[in-house]
Amino acid sequence: MRFKSTFTLLLLVFTVALVAQQNFTLSGYITDAENGETLIGATAYVPSLAIGASTNEYGYYSLSIAPGTYQVEFAYLGFATQIQEIQLNQNIKLDIELGYAVAQLDEVVVIGEAEDKNVTDLQMSVNRLDINTIKSIPSLLGEVEIIRSLQLLPGVTTVGEGATGFNVRGGSIDQNLVLLDEAPVYNSSHLFGFFSVFNPDAVKDVKLYKGGIPARYGGRLSSILDVRMKEGNSKRFSMNGGVGLIFSRLAIEAPIIKDKSSFIIAGRRSYADVIAKPFLNDGLENSVLNFYDLTLKTHYNINDKNRLFLSGYFGRDNFGFGEQAGFNWGNSTGTLRWNHLFSERMFSNITFYYSDYDYKLNFGDDAANSFDWNASIDNVSVKPELTYFINPKNIIRFGGQAIYYIFEPGNAIGVSEGEVSDIGLPNKYAIEGGIYLENEQDYNRLKLNYGLRLSMFDYLGSGTAYEFGEAPLGKRKPVISSRNYNKWESIKAHARLEPRFSVQYQLTESASLKASYNRTAQYIHLISNTTASTPVDVWTPSTNNIEPQMADQIAIGYFKNFDKNIYEFSAETYFKKMDKLVDYIEGADLLLNRFLEGDLLVGQGRAYGLELMLKKNKGNFTGWVSYTLAKTERKVQGINMDKWYPSRYDQTHNLSMTSFYELNKRWSFSANFSLISGTPTTFPTSRFEQQGYVVPHNANETRNNIRIPVYHRLDIGATRKGKDKPDRRWKGEWVFSVYNVYSRRNPFSIYFKQQDGRVDIDQPVITEAIKLSVIGNFIPSISYNFKFE
Repeated sequence: MRFKSTFTLLLLVFTVALVAQQNFTLSGYITDAENGETLIGATAYVPSLAIGASTNEYGYYSLSIAPGTYQVEFAYLGFATQIQEIQLNQNIKLDIELGYAVAQLDEVVVIGEAEDKNVTDLQMSVNRLDINTIKSIPSLLGEVEIIRSLQLLPGVTTVGEGATGFNVRGGSIDQNLVLLDEAPVYNSSHLFGFFSVFNPDAVKDVKLYKGGIPARYGGRLSSILDVRMKEGNSKRFSMNGGVGLIFSRLAIEAPIIKDKSSFIIAGRRSYADVIAKPFLNDGLENSVLNFYDLTLKTHYNINDKNRLFLSGYFGRDNFGFGEQAGFNWGNSTGTLRWNHLFSERMFSNITFYYSDYDYKLNFGDDAANSFDWNASIDNVSVKPELTYFINPKNIIRFGGQAIYYIFEPGNAIGVSEGEVSDIGLPNKYAIEGGIYLENEQDYNRLKLNYGLRLSMFDYLGSGTAYEFGEAPLGKRKPVISSRNYNKWESIKAHARLEPRFSVQYQLTESASLKASYNRTAQYIHLISNTTASTPVDVWTPSTNNIEPQMADQIAIGYFKNFDKNIYEFSAETYFKKMDKLVDYIEGADLLLNRFLEGDLLVGQGRAYGLELMLKKNKGNFTGWVSYTLAKTERKVQGINMDKWYPSRYDQTHNLSMTSFYELNKRWSFSANFSLISGTPTTFPTSRFEQQGYVVPHNANETRNNIRIPVYHRLDIGATRKGKDKPDRRWKGEWVFSVYNVYSRRNPFSIYFKQQDGRVDIDQPVITEAIKLSVIGNFIPSISYNFKFE
């Protein structure tokens, strides 16, 4: 029996190997002929067999088919299709350079993929914005803005102007994994959310996963924002940049070895403090108000089988008010990646990255009376990944990741009359790991992607772990014991299984149904009781007292294209259940609190909604309309009488309209309009008056019991390009924009204020509601962008 089983297994292996040997593989890289940049999502298609392959994140494709002579079409939207006749009687490596399609040079292209990819592709709940589209959207002070552009898409929101980060399908801002060349960015904004940390001159691709998240991604509950940087022009020297009202930018890229190695360096710096300096006095002469960032990348093609990429980002925001007070924060990342081809069908990538986010705060009259506080989160990671192209209809991906964290919750030194007090907290340490297996299959009209991710997290010493006793709901828990742990000693280990599944069914040539399910786990938490990230928010690991957050999401969608793919429509509905969410008791002490975990509450959440989008992709007039109908709720024991209540991110209606119009080769116009339901907030339901002072009171202890007024805003923009001459190397354009055209004073929050002055006896105390608007007027801007090559 054992011999028979062994023989059967060997026969099966021999048969599979024989079938595989009957096919040959056409593989290679597809690049932009103008600058050598790899093209993500370009296609190699064989019409006679009706099969094809798309390039991965590194521009690599692999197509295994039977021997023969074929016409192969290489295509990418906005580029001229290239057709080559291939005699496939052996494995062939064929690198393709695609040039721009002349007829589409001056059109705004909303996507950069196959024209019907939204219908035929397996992925759903995924938005990809071409960087040229992002550059065309009117923005604040004329600066190209990636994060704000995403907020024009269905399911992506923000609680208002001045709010850092973004919210996806009811999730908080820390539930988004923001990746820059695979390194996490913990604060994705400059200037409190008005600008993102991503320099548009250095960005090649932006992709947002809102659902149907593949097994190869992990670490956050709500979304993955995957931003890929340019490699640099490997053909010739080029320089581009822009000069605006409050900051300027410059990017330089050039080959190191033509067609083999290149680099890009891109920098930005604001100068509001430089402009304001002549007008500052009374001790504010040395005030600082600026941000800057520097983005670098280089790559080297060692040979046909090996490529290296090295990239980095360094950015900082600085705010100082004379010599008395100031704060600053910044991100630093570094990524080293190695692509290796084990064979024509086995592609591998191994990534090493370092990421740091730190924030500092200081104030005081002099050296004898001061306070200095700083905190950070640092991590290093290794991430090996392999992709096996079995055939054009079956791809297997597998790999893993290990991350080492150092959490610095707060180093604080206070000096009073020369006496120094150290009130800082000790560091915390953790290791996060994960392994995954993912299989993608194509059965012609039916496509599947299913996988499993096993994630693990270990909270490590050295450090002290506390045990807390019971307390009434909503009250601070007392410490009942503590234990010290040595370095690398495990304090608490967690592990979670995360199944993922996506399916696509092709109804007709131009319509499809899609569905997905994903379970995600998140092991690190942002401790903040504000609606948006602030520089003093603290990251903390899952511990013996804080469980990992979990989420399960299902989504179903209908996708339809019209009029030869000029128009596309999508409708998606989703339901997301979240568990082990972190919340806080009333009056929680979040900063420099050694016993912070005793102030935390655990809750659950749910979010569900409908997302609609209609898009016009080609022509002189392009754009999209998106609408989201959604509900986001929380339930926490000890809050709101243990009943469900709307979360601070809940926005019932969200309508966005974005349009572009190409008048001619020199003039183009754009506009976007947003209409969003007001977000919930908590108002007192009654008040007490004592000795002329009002004490607000929430009689029912309700949370988020009222909504602030509706948010709406119109932005417009115009671009005038210089005269285009074939031999002219310098190209420039003027960009004009008006943000908040009709000066809408959208409220960010509402608070109550008691009247000034003494109140007469037996007279009621008068109070008023104050509406805080971050931007209350229209903001015009003008900037000049240039390119030299």
